[in-house]
Amino acid sequence: MAEDEQTRPKSRRKDLGISCMLNTEVGALLAVIRRGPESSPGFYHHPDDLCDATLLQSLRSLRALLFNPQQEWRMLDPSVYITPFLDVVQSDDIPAAATSVALQAILKILRLGIFDKKTPGAKDAINTVVTAITGCRLEKTNPVAEEAIMMRILQVLTAVMRHPASVLLTDHSTCTVVNTCFQVVQQSATRGDLLQRSARYTMHELIQIIFSRLPEIEVRDSEDGESDSDDNELDSGYGIRSAVDIFHFLCSLLNVVGVMENEGVTIQVADENIQVFALYLINSAMELSGDSMGKHSKLLRMIQDDLFHHLIHYGTCCSPLVLSMICSTVLNIYHFLRSSMRVQLEAFFSYVLLRVASPGVPIQLQEVAVEAIINFCRQPSFVLEAYVNYDCDTTFRDVFEDTGKLLCRYAFPTGGILTSTQVQAFEGLSLILHYIADNIDNEEDHPTPNPTDPYPVNISDPGDQPFWEEKPKEDDEEAWVEYLRIRKAQKKKILIARSHYSRDDKKGLEYLKYSRLVSDPPHPKAYASFFRYTQKLDKTMIGDFLGDPAEFNIQVLKEFSEMFDFTGMVVYTALRTYLETFRLPGESQKIQRILEAFSERYYDQQSSDMFVSKDAVMILCYSIIMLNTDQHNPQVKKKMTEEDFIRNNRAINGGNDLPREYLSEIFHSISTNAISLDRPGATTEINPNRWIQLVSRGKVIQPFIFCNFDRRLGRDMFAAIAGPSVATVASIFEQSDEEEILHECLEALFSISRIAQYGLEDTLDELLCSFCKFTTLLNPYASTEETLYAFSHDMKPKMAILSVFTIANAFKDSIRGGWRTIMDCLLKLKKLKLIPQSIVDPDSYATPSEAESSSVIQDLKAGQQKRYSSGVMSRFLNFMSVENLEESLNLGLSEFEQNVKIIQQCRIGSIFTTSSTLPDESLLNLGRCIIFAAAGKVQKFSTSVEEEEIMAFCWELISAISLCNVHRFSSFWPHYHEYLLEVVQLPLFSTIPFTEKAIVSLLRICLKLAASSQLEGSEEPLFKSINLMWRLEKEILDNCSEFLLQSVSKIITDYPDQLQTQLGWMSVLHLLSVTGRHPETYDIGVEVLIALMSKLNNITRTNFSYCIDCAFAFVALRNSRVDKNIKIMDLLAESASLLVEWYRAGYSDPGSYPSNVSGSSVEETTRIYNPISFFQRLGESLKKTSLARREEVRNHAVLSLQKSFMLAEDLLFTPNTCINAFYNVIFAMVDDLHEKMLQYSRRENAERETRSMEGSLVRSMKVMTEVYLHFLKPISGSPNFRTFWLGILRRMDTCMKADLGEYGESRMSEVIPELLRKIVSAMKEKEILTPEGEDDLWDTTYYQIQWIVPSLTDELFPLKD
Repeated sequence: MAEDEQTRPKSRRKDLGISCMLNTEVGALLAVIRRGPESSPGFYHHPDDLCDATLLQSLRSLRALLFNPQQEWRMLDPSVYITPFLDVVQSDDIPAAATSVALQAILKILRLGIFDKKTPGAKDAINTVVTAITGCRLEKTNPVAEEAIMMRILQVLTAVMRHPASVLLTDHSTCTVVNTCFQVVQQSATRGDLLQRSARYTMHELIQIIFSRLPEIEVRDSEDGESDSDDNELDSGYGIRSAVDIFHFLCSLLNVVGVMENEGVTIQVADENIQVFALYLINSAMELSGDSMGKHSKLLRMIQDDLFHHLIHYGTCCSPLVLSMICSTVLNIYHFLRSSMRVQLEAFFSYVLLRVASPGVPIQLQEVAVEAIINFCRQPSFVLEAYVNYDCDTTFRDVFEDTGKLLCRYAFPTGGILTSTQVQAFEGLSLILHYIADNIDNEEDHPTPNPTDPYPVNISDPGDQPFWEEKPKEDDEEAWVEYLRIRKAQKKKILIARSHYSRDDKKGLEYLKYSRLVSDPPHPKAYASFFRYTQKLDKTMIGDFLGDPAEFNIQVLKEFSEMFDFTGMVVYTALRTYLETFRLPGESQKIQRILEAFSERYYDQQSSDMFVSKDAVMILCYSIIMLNTDQHNPQVKKKMTEEDFIRNNRAINGGNDLPREYLSEIFHSISTNAISLDRPGATTEINPNRWIQLVSRGKVIQPFIFCNFDRRLGRDMFAAIAGPSVATVASIFEQSDEEEILHECLEALFSISRIAQYGLEDTLDELLCSFCKFTTLLNPYASTEETLYAFSHDMKPKMAILSVFTIANAFKDSIRGGWRTIMDCLLKLKKLKLIPQSIVDPDSYATPSEAESSSVIQDLKAGQQKRYSSGVMSRFLNFMSVENLEESLNLGLSEFEQNVKIIQQCRIGSIFTTSSTLPDESLLNLGRCIIFAAAGKVQKFSTSVEEEEIMAFCWELISAISLCNVHRFSSFWPHYHEYLLEVVQLPLFSTIPFTEKAIVSLLRICLKLAASSQLEGSEEPLFKSINLMWRLEKEILDNCSEFLLQSVSKIITDYPDQLQTQLGWMSVLHLLSVTGRHPETYDIGVEVLIALMSKLNNITRTNFSYCIDCAFAFVALRNSRVDKNIKIMDLLAESASLLVEWYRAGYSDPGSYPSNVSGSSVEETTRIYNPISFFQRLGESLKKTSLARREEVRNHAVLSLQKSFMLAEDLLFTPNTCINAFYNVIFAMVDDLHEKMLQYSRRENAERETRSMEGSLVRSMKVMTEVYLHFLKPISGSPNFRTFWLGILRRMDTCMKADLGEYGESRMSEVIPELLRKIVSAMKEKEILTPEGEDDLWDTTYYQIQWIVPSLTDELFPLKD
């Protein structure tokens, strides 16, 4: 109650204020009415003589109501206090001043909000106000007063639409308000500028108010129909009907034309001012209503058809201002309504933007078109959506690809300073590149690190996904992306088929089958779709194919005709649509077949019953074609008249005539607009008929597609514009000198690299090659001084070199052929002394996991939201700015030091120390480039010192790569070995110092692998390369003997168990034997060998033979120490016991062989690793040693041989084994010593050597005797024993009768009898030699001894006599 009491005085005060205001306005209006006309101010005129008395009475009545104490204005019908003022406005006799005062009063009432939409009678009142204001009479006004009244009317109309009760306005009233306002706009064109501006502003306000309410209007089902009866229900206010009518009116303003006289010819041109104004209003309407327009079918159809048709039509023939407004309108449509504008947006790009931006169009229009394209590219989703909706659809133009290439063409510099258009175009290209790069690197959206799908995608069976069928977007994102990629691949194949078809139709159709676009045999619908939807095909060839009488061709023609929708079309429009897709052939029979197919299709789809049969349609089509020829062929002199055409078509409709009006319409249409086919290469215009087709097509195709970004799509998108993009960025970087532009180029460079890492290796290689040339390091004609000067005095080379090596660090996984160019730059920097001798820290080799976490890689591979905040760009801004150079000068840094500082930022070493992440192909390319560079294939060497430095540098890099990739050394090094084989066959290959640096590096690699216990699996390929190097130039082993000794001794001493292959042991022990040639390395080398052989567990079946060879090599050295040789031979002899152990353990056990032995070589391996074979090798080595020049060595070799035979007793237990060992070793040793003794005996002054050799022979004979007697039992069991025994006797005889010539008798005559006595006695004792033997061994021996030593006959054979 208290609140009501407080509220009532406030309300009363407000009502009193309203009463006062109305009283003031009524008084003013009455005063103005009482005032006489301005033409006779001195005379008094009675008010009744000046106006209708009823007006005065209504005003007086209103004044009587004003101060009624019980009056509440908000509850009073507004018509009570508005109608008197409205009557004044509508009166014909009221002067202009009174009208102005009345309008002012109405404006006050509306602005004060005396009533609202809940006030009784508000609807009638607000509509009455509109009716009165729009019907204002200005008959008694002068031009000045009329302008003032018009401005007041505009204010009132605005106030009406802003009033809370405006929602009660009817659709008619709302349209009337807008129409009245536009009339003022038109009338103000001939009046003052102020009125015109006010009218346009008011019009804009009205459109804003009306369409801002559109989102609140409920969508009704009745909107799809043509009836408007339900559009304006009671108390619902203005709705969609008024919005449709107003928007239609705005669209119609685009088509307003003016008449101009030009050289006596009257032409119609579009009114630019009205077009700009209309577009301004249309944009406002769409900006405020947003996507709600798409919810109302009538508005949507109007935009799809009328608005877009006008935009495209005038977009190609308008001023820059109009084109700019048109582009803004289309951009708004893209934002809010693109889901329903797929066809229209593609048409706008095809017919307007891409065409206006082509050469031959005024430069101002080109600039506007380019700016519009860039605005589209600025939209976050446009790039992907354009590619998905158009480039991946076989029936649309490649909007994204054409847009990207157009920007590249405009941005490509033509010399001189970049123009504003070029800078703008480059900005647009950069936007595309950054968008793809930022999204392709977004790890949150793409958990898979790399797309594994092939690029480009392969087309499988054509039946799985026909190119002419489009399917809706699926929920399965993976399947949808695959579908899009296949569609894009099909589209590329179709374009290739089109190219073939234009030259040879049969080859084009065959290519469709070859590329799996159609099946084999083909389906008629496949060829029909190819003819129907492939643009720029030769239409004459299509017509000939469709008219062919072959059965398959007829089926294609039927399928082709069924792809047209003629519903609702008149026959001549349908025929135009049909014949625009191909050219009618010249033969009448072909024409007949084609028209029959058309007539059947049109007859089936006719919307009325005008034609009684398809024959009637066909006859009329023939008549239309004849009329077209008659009217538009210049050779026809006498033209057909309308009456002639109607007469010619009598009774063609089943005996009846077609409506005369219908035929007349056909005649005038064909007469004014010929049915014509596009010539090949001619510009296609968007004529009304083609627009009808386009709108019809938009109703049946899939709606605009929205989808998420996918790395595979991003890669495919960039691949479409990769070549032009790289060329453009490189060219701008080359020709621009502005620091900002250069930095933008580098950003684009990194974006391209980030994209190219996902399967576009060729693009990355091309990019690197392009930017490497800007480093000034690859100029083959510049001297070292010139190159250094150019690099030092220009910022661009520094930026380029830092860019190249930063990319090489971050994206080295995707580099293939680009490594060669990078190596060119690297070697040039080496020659310029800008990089140290060693750029690789031996302790900085990164494992694969460590390499992945490298900061350089993370800087670029992570998708940054702000590129300038990334580590890479920070380094650029820090090191590539003018301020930094000035700071360097202030610090006293010289040019050379500044250059070195720049090169340090390149982090060249990390390229190689983090190479563990490189894919196999990239790793092989990198290694090949380095190996060929080391051989001088990349850059020729000027001096021997430079050659040695470069080779050492290259082999250091190879070592770094190898040590970073020890986990896969066995897989990549065989390829490196092949590269080495290629290199050594080069015509100008220099073996030194290449081989020397190579073998040093290879041994270092070997040591690192052994130290990390990773030599297994890598040993074979590595030592194969080591052997290749030293075999090329054996002198290198002597040149680097000290290093060889250090390396080999460390391997043998510390890592003997790491060597598991024959090749590895052979190489190591061979290199060890080489070190014995030099006095400074002999002592250590022989000690290493002795240490190795002293530990029997170091000797294996793999290295046994090579240990023997190495030992023999040391013993055979001319200046070797005797004590060391004796020690070596003792070890050799003792190794026989190891052979016995192996034999007992079973040498045929597969596990006893190296693991790399294949099944096909098991038999050969068994033979090689047989302990008996090893013993033969051991014996042969000692046998050769027994021929040494020094007697001590010779004699000890003979004794060692005896020792080895004795230790190998269990090994030689079979007769054949013993006999073979005797033949191959002992007999051979005796024969060689005997022969050597005789050779010395024939020389002059060689008695000492002869006697020395004789002593060795004596020892060997004794050894033969001892060994024979030791193995007598097994030997005697051999079936070849008799032959073997004769061999011993023969050698006894030979030595017994040795002739030393002038040096006197041989001592052998004293030794042989004793040996024979000992042997025969033992044989007789063991009953091997008995008279009772079955063979003639007794007799044979008797006769042989009688021949050799007759004096022993009686002693040894007493029974014989």
